[in-house]
Amino acid sequence: MITMIKKILTAFLLLPTLLYAQINTERMMTIARNALYFEDYVLSIQYFNQVINAKPYLFEPYFFRGLAKISLDDYQGAEADCSEALTRNPFVVGAYQVRGLARIRQSNFDGAIDDYKTALKYDPENLVLWHNLSLCHIQKKDYASAKEDLSKLLKISPRYMPAYLMFGEVELNQKDTVQALQYFDKAIELEKYDASGWGARAIVRLAQGKYKEAESDLDQAIHLSARNAGYYINRALARFHQNNLRGAMRDYDLALDIDPNNFLGHYNRGLLRAQVGDDNRAIEDFDFVLEMEPDNMMAAFNRGLLRAQTGDYQGAISDYSKVIAEYPNFTTGYYYRAEARRRTGDLKGAEQDEFKLMQMQIDRRNNQGNKAASQGSDKDLADNDGASGDNEENEGKTRKKSDRNIHNYRKIVIADDSEMDQHYTSDYRGRVQNRNVVIKLEPMYALTYYEKVSDVKHTVNYYRYIDELNNTKGFPKPLRITNMEAPLTEEQVRLHFALIDSHTAAIVQDPTNAQKRFMRGLDFYLVQDFDSSIDDFTQSILLDGNFFPAYFMRALVRYKELDYRKAEGAMREGAGQHVAENDAPAVTAMDYEIVKKDLDNVIRLAPDFVYAYYNRGNVLSMLKDYRAALADYDKAIELNPGFAEAYFNRGLTRIFLGNNKDGIADLSKAGELGIVNAYNIIKRFTELPE
Repeated sequence: MITMIKKILTAFLLLPTLLYAQINTERMMTIARNALYFEDYVLSIQYFNQVINAKPYLFEPYFFRGLAKISLDDYQGAEADCSEALTRNPFVVGAYQVRGLARIRQSNFDGAIDDYKTALKYDPENLVLWHNLSLCHIQKKDYASAKEDLSKLLKISPRYMPAYLMFGEVELNQKDTVQALQYFDKAIELEKYDASGWGARAIVRLAQGKYKEAESDLDQAIHLSARNAGYYINRALARFHQNNLRGAMRDYDLALDIDPNNFLGHYNRGLLRAQVGDDNRAIEDFDFVLEMEPDNMMAAFNRGLLRAQTGDYQGAISDYSKVIAEYPNFTTGYYYRAEARRRTGDLKGAEQDEFKLMQMQIDRRNNQGNKAASQGSDKDLADNDGASGDNEENEGKTRKKSDRNIHNYRKIVIADDSEMDQHYTSDYRGRVQNRNVVIKLEPMYALTYYEKVSDVKHTVNYYRYIDELNNTKGFPKPLRITNMEAPLTEEQVRLHFALIDSHTAAIVQDPTNAQKRFMRGLDFYLVQDFDSSIDDFTQSILLDGNFFPAYFMRALVRYKELDYRKAEGAMREGAGQHVAENDAPAVTAMDYEIVKKDLDNVIRLAPDFVYAYYNRGNVLSMLKDYRAALADYDKAIELNPGFAEAYFNRGLTRIFLGNNKDGIADLSKAGELGIVNAYNIIKRFTELPE
C-alpha cells in the first residue's frame, strides 16, 4: 500500500511539470533559445518542435529552428523553416537573412538576392545584408550591381574593410589591377592586423610578376594567420619565381601540414623534389595526386619519369602508356617509353615506339603532323621541337590548374582565377547569434558527463573527490571535469529526459538525499533548463552544505545564464525582431557577485580544487577586477603548473592591464600546452616586422 501511494504521489509530482510544458510555450522558447545560443542545436530543435506543436501560428520557433538547422548544414530545412516564419510574419529581417544564406549554400543566388533586397527595405543600414548581397552579385558576375551595392555599403560604414576587399575583387575580375591594388591598399590601411588584405594584395603582385613584394605581403599574412594553407602555397610560388626552391618546398610542407589534401601542394612539391633529386618522395607526392585525380595525365607522366629514374621501368611504362593512350601524338611519351622498354629487354616494343617516332617526324616534315594537331582537340597536341615555342601557353614557368596541354607537364601549377578568388567570395555572413570573433577568455569549467575531443590537447582533468564519487557508481555516467562541453545527440537528449523522470521518482523515495538532487540538477543543466537546474542545486546545498559540487555547478549555471541574458538583446537585434514581450533584466555587477560567492564556498570547502580558482578568476575578469583575477590564476597555476587555460587567461588579463611582455609569455606557455589560438593572439600583440 505504501509503495502504491508513493507511485501515485510521484505521478502527481510529474503531472504539473508535463502540463506546464504543454502550456508555457514562452518558457519552452527560452530554454530552446538558450540551447541554441550554447550551440546545442539538436536539443534546441526538439524544444522548438514542442512549441510549434503547441502553437503552430507563432513565427519565432520556425525562425530559430531554421537557424539551428543552418548551423547543422541542413540548408533545405533551414530555407523551409524561414519560409514558414515569413508566412506568419513577413517583417522578420533575420528570417530573410538566414533564408538568403541557405539559398546561397544551395547555389540559388537569385533567390538570395530577392531575400536580401526585401530585408533591406525594412533594415536599410544592415551591413550583413549589403555584404551578402554584394557577394551574390559577384558570384553572378554582375559587377555593375556589385559596385552599386558596395558604394551604398561604404556610405553607411566608410571604414568597413571587407567592402574594400570586395571592390578590389570586382576590379580584378574586370582586369583593372591598378584600381584593385588601391582598394587592397586601403583595406590594409584600415585593418593592418587582418591577414586577408595582405593576402589579397599578394595575389595581384604575383600576377604582375612582382615576386619579392608578393613574398613580403605573404610574410605579413602568414604572421597574422599561420593556419591558412593558401598563403603558404602562394608564398611558395613567389619563392619559386625567385629561384628559392628550398624555401618553396618548405612552404609546401607547411601548407600540407595544415591541409594534407591540397592538390597544388602535392603536385608542385613533387616537381620541386624531382628538380633537387629527391625522387622517391617526389613519387609519393604524385601518387597522392593520382589518387585524388586518377585521370591527371601530367602527374602520371611525371611519375613515369621518376619511376624510370629509380629503376622501376615497368611502373614507368605503365604510366607512359596511359598518357600515350590519352595523347596519341605526344612524341615525348613515345621517346621515354621506348627507352624504358629497351631497359626491360622489350626490344620489339622499343622498336615499335621508335618507328612511331620516326613516322611522326616524317609527317611533321611533310606538314601533316601540324595539320593533324590543328584539327585535333587539346589532348591531341604533340610535343615536338617547334611546338612549344609557338604556343603562348608554353611560355613561362607556370600553368593554370585547368590547363590540359600535355606540353606543360614540367610547369608549376597555379590555381585557376575562380579558385584564387574563392577566399573572398565564400565569406558570406549569415549567423544571427552574435558570434563576433573577439579575443576572449577560455571558458569556465563544468562537471558533466560529456566532453569534446581535442586534436591537440589530451589532458584528463582529475580531482580525488570527483574520482571517489565516480567509484561509488551512483551516477549514471562518470563525471568529467571539462571546459570543452559537448552538445547532446538525439539519443542523449532522450536519455536525460528519462533520467529526470527516474531521478524525480528517486527523490520522492529519498527526499533528503543531496546527491540525488544534484544528479537531477545536472540532467536539467544538460537539457538547458537552467532555472530547474539552479533549483535542484540549491536544494542539494540546503540538504548538505558541505557538498561543494553543488555550489560549483550552481555558480556555473548562473554564470551561463548571465552570459545568455547579456547576449539575448544582441541576438534579437541581429534577428531584426524583438521576439520577447519583455526584455531580460539587465545584468549587473551584483549578479556576478552572487556567482563569485558560490565559488568562494567551493574554495572554503575544497581549497585544493584548482578549477574553482580558475572559474572565480573568470568571474573577477567579468567584474573587471583584473588584479584579483590574476591572484586566482596564479593560485590555479601554483596548484597545477600544467594548467593551459589558466596560463591563457592570465596572459590575456596581463595584457588587459598593459603588461604585454608577461602576457605574451603566458600565452606562449598556453600555446605550448595545446591552446593553439594563443599564437594568433600573440601575433596581434607583437609588432609586425617592417
